[in-house]
Amino acid sequence: MILRRFFSSSFRLVSSSSSSSSSKLGGGCHRDGFRAVSSMPEPCQSSPLSDDESCDFDWDSLGFGLMPTDYMYIMKCSKDGKFERGQMSRYGNIELSPSAGVLNYGQGLFEGLKAYRKRDGGFRLFRPDQNALRMMTGAERMCMPSPSIEQFVDAVKQITIANRRWVPPLGKGSLYIRPLLIGTGPVLGLAPAPEYTFLIYASPVRNYFKEGSAPLNLYVENEFVRASRGGTGGVKTISNYAPVLKAITRAKSRGFSDVLYLDSVNKRDLEEVSSCNIFLVKGNVISTPATNGTILPGVTRKSIIEIARDRGYEVEERAINMEELFDAHEVFCTGTAVGVAPVGSITCMDRRIEYQTGADTTCQELYSTLVGIQTGTIEDKMGWTVEIS
Repeated sequence: MILRRFFSSSFRLVSSSSSSSSSKLGGGCHRDGFRAVSSMPEPCQSSPLSDDESCDFDWDSLGFGLMPTDYMYIMKCSKDGKFERGQMSRYGNIELSPSAGVLNYGQGLFEGLKAYRKRDGGFRLFRPDQNALRMMTGAERMCMPSPSIEQFVDAVKQITIANRRWVPPLGKGSLYIRPLLIGTGPVLGLAPAPEYTFLIYASPVRNYFKEGSAPLNLYVENEFVRASRGGTGGVKTISNYAPVLKAITRAKSRGFSDVLYLDSVNKRDLEEVSSCNIFLVKGNVISTPATNGTILPGVTRKSIIEIARDRGYEVEERAINMEELFDAHEVFCTGTAVGVAPVGSITCMDRRIEYQTGADTTCQELYSTLVGIQTGTIEDKMGWTVEIS
């Protein structure tokens, strides 16, 4: 249970106590050298916050862009490799050494999850423990200490409560929560940073793609690749994302929504879209590329697989040759930001392939079930959601 405390005159919310967990990779961490600087304008003035307070905003105009909320969460790694108790701070800029590990060598991870408003005014998180586990896996790959599952989930609860007036009304969007784990300690030679910081900020969002809920038009990229075997494609490191910007920019300039990448060895098997996983549907069979180290194991991906199997579909996780795109009846993408997004067409080898979309499709069935569980309109028999009063 989260302990709510009164805001002090400096507008800081002290976090509840959380047990620290040691890390095998956490040696040599320091406590100083990092601080929040509250230099950004506050978008919605009112304090202290109250339970019935809401932000005066036209939620129908909400898209997927940064809208700074009131608070962010900061937790620093102590000298013994453990993460100490975190605290809330006003949303603002952060100060880093120019030789910070994250700036020089890209030693950083991020996660993405959402908080939803319930009909009774409370809030609900969707599988935050899975994001915590994925961050721990990524931290091991990137030679970083990581918060425990308990610390991660507790911090996400706190950021939701502190920014509760920014959680959109039911059906109008969600509060996107962005946890970061970064090497903040100074380092010159190539080595793990000597200190780390866990930081969370949040922003209300709605549709990720500019098409809204309209079907996506994807382009199969055959020049650039997203990830290579033995690399970091299977973890959510920050260094995975800037390299795809050139391919995305080129595709969008030609009228496409996003890029579908192929494997780096033979450029034959499907991998994933820039920011989401991909699924093919043919009859009662749903296929998705296996997470073999180059594909991110998405939380939404995992959830859709479990929902589909529970509803009687046969789900295959395997290598999928791009030729199979020509035989599929439906294609859809999954991800925390995109949700479950139908694909209307894919252009492959200069040939445009169109797919079934709209009502009575497998995509729509799975989307409705997932959103129902996330928002509480469908009973959560899986035990996936975390309630926040």
